[in-house]
Amino acid sequence: MMSLSSNALRATPWVLPGTTTAARRLARLARQALIAEAELTPKPGLVDRRGAGSHTDLSLDIMRRSALAIEPYFYQMALASEHTRPGQSIRERLALIGRQAERAMLDATGGSNSHKGAIWTVGLLVAALAMHDNDTVAASAVATTAKIIASFEDRAIPRLASHGDEVARRYAVAGARGEALSGFPHVVDVALPALRRKRRSGATEQVARLDALLSIMASLDDTCLLYRGGRTALAAAKEGAAAIAAAGGTGTTLGRKLLGQLDRRLLELNASPGGSADLLAAALFLDEVFHGTH
Repeated sequence: MMSLSSNALRATPWVLPGTTTAARRLARLARQALIAEAELTPKPGLVDRRGAGSHTDLSLDIMRRSALAIEPYFYQMALASEHTRPGQSIRERLALIGRQAERAMLDATGGSNSHKGAIWTVGLLVAALAMHDNDTVAASAVATTAKIIASFEDRAIPRLASHGDEVARRYAVAGARGEALSGFPHVVDVALPALRRKRRSGATEQVARLDALLSIMASLDDTCLLYRGGRTALAAAKEGAAAIAAAGGTGTTLGRKLLGQLDRRLLELNASPGGSADLLAAALFLDEVFHGTH
């Protein structure tokens, strides 16, 4: 059973920002979204219930432990953002908490990078949600607030660039920062509509989530794929995901067959669409916060 079903916690309304209860709930939903993404099976090249995918230093247990370790820092991000608006000060406060979250992640995983991208992506959305003072705001408005937060520079950023930053420059792609500065289009305009469209068509929650992941993969210039397998891996992922969609998705016999082929191809290339997985987790988080409405 999935840890975050489409109906999970729907009976509990989103508590308005301004209380530690609201911050704790946002943090809990963020943690649950990370675990739900990790547990979703079968995913191409990624950690899931079957195994470690293309990774040698990760497992489903490590992913769960990582999500639990990060949760208190999502809480701190939400708490710090209440009653504020995007600006330099809150941007740098969130960056500091994010670096603390990364250290906690590395401690929990024995040094493995399980959720660095998700700390950035989901953390920005947690902070943006905490800044809004009502529960009727649209997901797109929250993404816009996250975009504005990300537009401020972190003046304390470490001198050494991350792998994602290096890859983004080398291949001239947007990367995680570019996605945020564009208002998370692969979350708001791609994954969430795909998720809800599949549900309306009668698809199972597993199929809806897998197809949402593949919708991201089909168009995202995933820096995780580029880092591990270059343009060959990125092309394999995009073309494979598009072929599955053209076959009717993972709920069809042909779609499942093509998904297996894509998984084997990414394993051969030692490639993993980790950036796409982070954005799926962000979509699952927003989907749960907004009770399945957009």
